[in-house]
Amino acid sequence: MAEKVVIRPCRAEDCRQVVRLIRELAEFENLSEQVKISDQDLCEDGFGQDPFYKCLVAEVPPECHSQEGHTVVGYGLYFFTYSTWKGRNIYMEDLYVMPEFRGKGIGKKLMSSIAQVGLEQGCSQMRFAALDWNRSAIDFYLRQGAVDLTATEGWHFFRFEGDAMRGLARGESGSDQVPAPV
Repeated sequence: MAEKVVIRPCRAEDCRQVVRLIRELAEFENLSEQVKISDQDLCEDGFGQDPFYKCLVAEVPPECHSQEGHTVVGYGLYFFTYSTWKGRNIYMEDLYVMPEFRGKGIGKKLMSSIAQVGLEQGCSQMRFAALDWNRSAIDFYLRQGAVDLTATEGWHFFRFEGDAMRGLARGESGSDQVPAPV
């Protein structure tokens, strides 16, 4: 199957299909209620003058379509970041393949394509996160040669959102004391 799959850059007209896949991923992760993005948002954020992200899609030929008739069966959404220690990085936000197309090499092909983009752009690292309960994904990444930074270096990822982010922006959140590096 992987030989019939085309990995190509997402186009603006693919955004509706990518949002469908984002919703499927969120459902799988039991986080459906957190998806607030629309295909219009995705289109504006990825295809405007200064895109916030890039995306690759996995497309099968029409004769290999999904049970629902879809030919876009997976996606990898990424963007570029910067490490003060290593320089250019590529961050893979999502890697998703529809369940009926898993185990056919499509996810590996998507991830390899994102890594190739990173190398072409001079990136020294490709970073991403996985939910701690998603053992099949973690095992897949480890088999590909990824290093689990939580296990090996003890890194934790954090985020601010909503009221916490607004409070932080106004300087109203928490203590003013910055902890010393350990």
